[in-house]
Amino acid sequence: MNYLKKIKTYLTTYRWTWVLVGGLGLFLVADQLIKLTGGANFLPLLVVLGAFIMPVTFVVFIYERLPLANKNIRWVLASFFVGGIIGLIMAGLLEYATVSNLNLSGLFVVGVIEEAAKLIFPMLLFWGGGFRAEANGVLFGVAAGMGFAALETMGYGVVSLIQSQGDINILEQVLLFRGLFSPAGHAAWTGIVCAVLWRQRAEYGRGPLNLAVILAFMLAVALHIVWDIASGLNLPGVWAAVVLLAVAALSLLLLVRAIRHARYQLRREDFSV
Repeated sequence: MNYLKKIKTYLTTYRWTWVLVGGLGLFLVADQLIKLTGGANFLPLLVVLGAFIMPVTFVVFIYERLPLANKNIRWVLASFFVGGIIGLIMAGLLEYATVSNLNLSGLFVVGVIEEAAKLIFPMLLFWGGGFRAEANGVLFGVAAGMGFAALETMGYGVVSLIQSQGDINILEQVLLFRGLFSPAGHAAWTGIVCAVLWRQRAEYGRGPLNLAVILAFMLAVALHIVWDIASGLNLPGVWAAVVLLAVAALSLLLLVRAIRHARYQLRREDFSV
């Protein structure tokens, strides 16, 4: 009885496990249906599930650790979907207009454009939403970054499927790789910048353009560039993995620090919104 009670308590406390297990189960079902029937009707479902399982799970995971946001779930969802869509569209348009090749300068431009595009919707909430706590900034940033990552992964998945002439295994590899690393990429980078942005206002009364925010943004761009270099150039497999893991570890470490500071701020101060 106590064992069952502990399981129930865990499931009601850590709802992100429901999202992860349920999403993976649906993904496996869709995968098996495609392989058993040989039909392509379930391919869109497979791509959507593969692209969204980890981003949605990670947003729920962060949401559960920042209780202030329980009052503002609709804005977290808006940051994920609207913020992700706006960010991806703006990044695509600007990159198409400005980037002709992906040398080092091109990667720098891509990093600046994508990191700035993901901030568009969180900045609207920063100015007009009345959300003062750093916890809100972390959540809005992570949600916008994860929405961007999920939509971007869908695009890469479709491209890989076309280029491989319908090879499901290639599609699964792309979805798995990008899904596993997405929390340490777009989500972490945007979450870090938004955490600093909200913290500077909450603790020092500063606007968005100050040295701390600029440095946080440039750090996100730098991590983005190193990530793209490691994943895009023909580095030996071991070295590419080492660089990617190092960037992922540093990104997640900085995000964890931001979350801890946001939780500390919530305990220290009374935020009514």
